[in-house]
Amino acid sequence: MSRIVVMPNSASHTDTSIATSAPNADVAIRGSRKACASKGKLRLGDNAAEVYCTNLVRSPATPAEVEMALAAGASCVNWAYPTTNQVSIRRVIASAGRYPHAKVIGMVDSPESLVAWIQELDQGPSNVGLRIDLDSGLGRTGVVPGEEALSLARAVQSIGRFEGWHIYDGHNKGTREVRAATVHRLASEVRKLQDGLEAEGIRGDVLAGGSYSFDLWPRDLVSFVSPGSFTYSSAQHETDLSDLGWKPAAFVLTTVVSRRAGTATLDAGSKAISPDKSLKERFLWPGDIVMMNEEHSVVEAGDLVLGDKVLLLPGHTCTAAYLYDQALVKTARGVWEVRPQLGGAR
Repeated sequence: MSRIVVMPNSASHTDTSIATSAPNADVAIRGSRKACASKGKLRLGDNAAEVYCTNLVRSPATPAEVEMALAAGASCVNWAYPTTNQVSIRRVIASAGRYPHAKVIGMVDSPESLVAWIQELDQGPSNVGLRIDLDSGLGRTGVVPGEEALSLARAVQSIGRFEGWHIYDGHNKGTREVRAATVHRLASEVRKLQDGLEAEGIRGDVLAGGSYSFDLWPRDLVSFVSPGSFTYSSAQHETDLSDLGWKPAAFVLTTVVSRRAGTATLDAGSKAISPDKSLKERFLWPGDIVMMNEEHSVVEAGDLVLGDKVLLLPGHTCTAAYLYDQALVKTARGVWEVRPQLGGAR
């Protein structure tokens, strides 16, 4: 049976994220990741190692994560994706009503999504704001920077809910030089939007970045940077962020259950490591990944023998962790504990 394993490197990732971000920019923690911000302290899954800082906001991905962040004491929560799903919008607004001391910010990327929010915000709590989600070229959500984005921002301002811009460039990968060039281009587009609104007397801030770009955004432009899935880290973090001293913090523990000529079968298939990457990228392996099905992966064996235990480093650790309701956690004290893993909650 495979199992997700979490090491105490998460705390050092938080330190690095804060230290390498723009000094005037706060750090927005994305996703559930078993992290909770409270009173300037970030506790990573109660992992004994505690990081003290004052510049943390939360950017959860689902209504359940919004609720978890607020219950943990977060003072500012950015719901990281736009939607027209009024059931989800209603749920997030209700959460904001239960925590009037906190700021809860949703996202819109179209007139239709704004209408959905307006319908649910009728006489809604005053602590709910909205950001304009911009498409960085990822092609998933967001309005293309330009006049359409400005018109949407003006519409949000007209109802008194405008907070600023959100731009996520999680697809921005490659060498540091390549990533920096992409950020420079995107930042120029966002700056034009900011300047255009400020000329009209409309002010908002910018939440920007992803796993591989958070430390590259201009310090005079962004108020918040998002280090993406920094808590667990993944195979790509180890290569693209090697200059930051990134260390993997989560693995899938698997066993060699069969052996053939030149190949080994591991008891970790698509139920154990999410198949949202191409086959060769699903986990880090020194040889070929031959195949993966529901229960097993077949890999180039090397010197593996039957019964060997292997730690697999996923290509996308977040979605791998979400497959488990428990994690085997090594605390900063060196003690192994089995703990609930809540990341799959919607």
